[in-house]
Amino acid sequence: MNFEGLDPGLAEYAPALHSALDPVLDAHLNPSLLQNVELDPEGVALEALPVQESVHIMEGVYSELHSVVAEVGVPVSVSHFDLHEEMLWVGSHGGHATSFFGPTLERYSSFQVNGSDDIRQIQSLENGILFLTKNNLKYMARGGLIIFDYLLDESEDMHSLLLTDSSTLLVGGLQNHILEIDLNTVQETQKYAVETPGVTIMRQTNRFFFCGHTSGKVSLRDLRTFKVEHEFNAFSGSLSDFDVHGNLLAACGFSSRLTGLACDRFLKVYDLRMMRAITPLQVHVDPAFLRFIPTYTSRLAIISQSGQCQFCEPTGLANPADIFHVNPVGPLLMTFDVSASKQALAFGDSEGCVHLWTDSPEPSFNPYSRETEFALPCLVDSLPPLDWSQDLLPLSLIPVPLTTDSLLSDWPAANSAPAPRRAPPVDAEILRTMKKVGFIGYAPNPRTRLRNQIPYRLKESDNEFDSFSQVTESPVGREEEPHRHMVSKKYRKVTIKYSKLGLEDFDFKHYNKTLFAGLEPHIPNAYCNCMIQVLYFLEPVCCLIQNHLCQKEFCLACELGFLFHMLDLSRGDPCQGSNFLRAFRTIPEASALGLILADSDEASGKGSLARLIQRWNRFILTQLHQDMQELEAPQAYRGAGGSFCSSGDSVIGQLFSCEMENCSLCRCGSETVRASSTLLFTLSYPEDKTGKNYDFAQVLKRSICLEQNTQAWCDNCEKYQPTIQTRNICHLPDILVINCEVNSSKEADFWRMQAEFAFKMTVKKLGGEISKNKEFALADWKELGSPEGLLMCPSIEELKNVWLPFSIRMKMTKNKGLDVYNWTDGDEWGPARAEEEHGVYVYDLMATVVHILDSRTGGSLVAHIKVGETYHQRKEGVTHQQWYLFNDFLIEPIDKYEAVQFDMNWKVPAILYYVKRNLNSKYNLNIKNPIEASVLLAEASLARKQQKTHTTFIPLMLNEMPQVGDLVGLDAEFVTLNEEEAELRSDGTKSTIKPSQMSVARITCVRGQGPNEGIPFIDDYISTQEQVVDYLTQYSGIKPGDLDAKISSKHLTTLKSTYLKLRFLIDIGVKFVGHGLQKDFRVINLMVPKDQVLDTVYLFHMPRKRMISLRFLAWYFLDLKIQGETHDSIEDARTALQLYRKYLELSKNGTEPESFHKVLKGLYEKGRKMDWKVPKPEGQTSPKNAAVFSSVLAL
Repeated sequence: MNFEGLDPGLAEYAPALHSALDPVLDAHLNPSLLQNVELDPEGVALEALPVQESVHIMEGVYSELHSVVAEVGVPVSVSHFDLHEEMLWVGSHGGHATSFFGPTLERYSSFQVNGSDDIRQIQSLENGILFLTKNNLKYMARGGLIIFDYLLDESEDMHSLLLTDSSTLLVGGLQNHILEIDLNTVQETQKYAVETPGVTIMRQTNRFFFCGHTSGKVSLRDLRTFKVEHEFNAFSGSLSDFDVHGNLLAACGFSSRLTGLACDRFLKVYDLRMMRAITPLQVHVDPAFLRFIPTYTSRLAIISQSGQCQFCEPTGLANPADIFHVNPVGPLLMTFDVSASKQALAFGDSEGCVHLWTDSPEPSFNPYSRETEFALPCLVDSLPPLDWSQDLLPLSLIPVPLTTDSLLSDWPAANSAPAPRRAPPVDAEILRTMKKVGFIGYAPNPRTRLRNQIPYRLKESDNEFDSFSQVTESPVGREEEPHRHMVSKKYRKVTIKYSKLGLEDFDFKHYNKTLFAGLEPHIPNAYCNCMIQVLYFLEPVCCLIQNHLCQKEFCLACELGFLFHMLDLSRGDPCQGSNFLRAFRTIPEASALGLILADSDEASGKGSLARLIQRWNRFILTQLHQDMQELEAPQAYRGAGGSFCSSGDSVIGQLFSCEMENCSLCRCGSETVRASSTLLFTLSYPEDKTGKNYDFAQVLKRSICLEQNTQAWCDNCEKYQPTIQTRNICHLPDILVINCEVNSSKEADFWRMQAEFAFKMTVKKLGGEISKNKEFALADWKELGSPEGLLMCPSIEELKNVWLPFSIRMKMTKNKGLDVYNWTDGDEWGPARAEEEHGVYVYDLMATVVHILDSRTGGSLVAHIKVGETYHQRKEGVTHQQWYLFNDFLIEPIDKYEAVQFDMNWKVPAILYYVKRNLNSKYNLNIKNPIEASVLLAEASLARKQQKTHTTFIPLMLNEMPQVGDLVGLDAEFVTLNEEEAELRSDGTKSTIKPSQMSVARITCVRGQGPNEGIPFIDDYISTQEQVVDYLTQYSGIKPGDLDAKISSKHLTTLKSTYLKLRFLIDIGVKFVGHGLQKDFRVINLMVPKDQVLDTVYLFHMPRKRMISLRFLAWYFLDLKIQGETHDSIEDARTALQLYRKYLELSKNGTEPESFHKVLKGLYEKGRKMDWKVPKPEGQTSPKNAAVFSSVLAL
């Protein structure tokens, strides 16, 4: 086949394709049937491809008549012969539909059906064409106008449709029901239940509906009731295709084998009169599609995905001489259909080409086709020309017909919609500096644009606002379109769907069935979640950072230690790194390196995430090294233990630092040597255009022992001279960190090429050739050794796209050289300690961070992490190692080969972590809680104007230190940093896109027992450096200025100081009493064990009923009227404590739940009568309030 007329990308497949297919052709094939169709070398990629004059079509024998390109590079997903006109319809994986007229395949119409999903089935009706996509059914005229568009539920995954009569349609897919839709009213009329995993193929005869399931089963259902009458268990693996004709049902599919699913070369044939199987039919191809072609006899056409087609009788024997071969442009056939007249066959391949095979030179698709309407020819040439330079020339020279009909441009409202030009987004700098007065915002002009001029870039704005429905018109764009569906579901960007209850009804367990904690992605700059998980599962880093505590307000090491502590406590619930990222945003170096993204940039995926996370990796290691290296005061924090590392050193330096010598050799012969160290290495790829095979170890050695020519100052020559700079390693790190720097197609092609070399070498080493199937057949492995060895061998799919070794071996030579080798556990070497003495070390791969390329979401970052035995012992009580995928709050165990498989079309490596073997034995991994009781003692306020007369709390004395089980009343107030982002749906309901970002502004803790019960011992106002959008004064009691150290009269402190107090209370084992504590702890960013939380929201709550406010509970049970004009956290914390005491009184300490249930019923009845509103106060406080807290009033 000549590929010159196609896109250049297709030509790359030509040599490999035909060399792979030639050996597998049967020796009995008739060579005259294997005719090549040459494409026009002048490049008519989207027009019909005419047959060469030399091709002879034999009557009664199917031969290729025409080939045509529907969409270059986009796989064909479905083909369908029109049942009413002489047309062939084709649907693509990009959601595009194209029709071709007649046997010459002239392009008739072409239009977009769906912007993101592939077309899964096409059905022709008298007035139009039905198109089925994943969750959408669209009825369109043959010219492309929409007749109706029926949206299904987003959770649906539809695969098949069946027209039962002229106005009724059945639609089924991978769910436990089939929908019946009335085409006249476009409404769902019936829903039939089917068993999981659903129905993917449907057929109909005058006796039954036939439903094909992915489990390999075919069920026969009643035409009226849709009840199951019979079932055939055709295949043990999965069903590929089936067809029914007369009294016969034939099916092809996959059977379960030792190595997985394998294509079954036996067709299952069933007699529908006796409802039993007859002799299976053995064929000579791998069947993927089959159809009955009943012309003279009940012939079966069996098609394989590689292009082989065999005809045979269902009750006879298959003859190898009846095989012919379709020459697809792509490697696979994706679809197959037979015309109603049985004179034409249509094949669609994976590169967007359609092949028409017929049994006559002038076939017809239908026995009786109606005439097709074509567009009128252009009449411009027949009209007289107009000279526009003549002002008096009458325009009436061009005749316009007088008509009372509506004009073509006057579209009905159902087929048109207003499309206003979207305003460009507001500059991020304006939003950052904006101050609101009421509902009006004011901000200084950043002067990035001309005054009163807003440039509209329509093309860019369309891409930005409507990226889901974009259909590129260039061939290059179409070639990239299939990459969308290549991204595996678990690797796609995960988002939290918010309801009116916020996060309470979001099912995180659906995404994470392990006991490890995920990280929530909705916080600004949460792109680093995957790297936080990598650092957490490095056990020496996790333990030693948790032992660190200093007095810096914004210390990344401290905040990372707090976050690691939360991850330790969690039992599968997600955590959020809001406090860590808050400290991260305050560091000037992070902003200077471009690591702090604006919300708009993060949401749109602007910039390269791979480069961003590699810069972040270098920054965090450097920052942690500095934070843990700095000398503190004699005690780092009040009560904190001494530092565990000496001056000028840190545990980060001990773990990651690699000592080396940089040598500069001038051409004059003078050499300069200076010592330095680095915390990570960057891969440097060879400039080799010959396609040479490289081991990963070779490239790594080249990157570590880097040699380059550059201009440098020479003291001997006293000027800049060309010098040779080399790097010699003096000491290897315990943890080897590698930035991959795959930032362009050049590096990606290098990884792809080396993976192909490694794949071929591995297969050759195992003793076999590269198989075309996904797995090796059992017979191919018998020569490799014993059955035990067979089970240890990885499958072919696991070996593809793998270049990275699981282990590398490094050896320090005597002359400061370095030898690096790929290492496997089967290689022999001496005892570990003896080898280490000679400078030989083995590093095991511990984590890979990859960049997921997904044009729909802007891409994301995920991590593969090898979780060690200690973490499994701590969480699950078992000791083993396992690889996991960490994708924000999605955590899933994976095979180890998946961690090193990089399909460069969508999965690009960014960062590698190799850990020295037996590393944990070198470090003391005991976690010593550095927070002591002295954090609760009195401390100075940050506010300059605070006076002792304004004190609202009495700090704890040494004899009042809380013990395990003590009660502490807690309440917190918050302010808003970023407003909620929401949209209004067409039905008027609100959908939350991004929740408001809250920050804690006040935290109050009151004593829960003792003589001073009810008196607060913590009442801290939290200073913030971030701009507050809304103080929420009505609900929080916080006023502007309360959080400003210059003018505040409150007891102002840092978030870290108050956080340490709460952490100490949690660690000591106190029980917190409050109302709505779940939200409070979430915003404070604390993980509290459930047995230490006593929340009055849930104590006074009945299942499936509304939550009751603290104000109503206080009025009903305590006769207290609180929260009159504003909220006060001291009042709320005291009230929660009283309510808990009341709960113990009413429930007899929880021993009489039935009587307490009656109390709750009375509470809810009273609430409904009062509409949950508290009566207005009568001008005096309740006597109960004064009686209980008379001692507090003296404060």
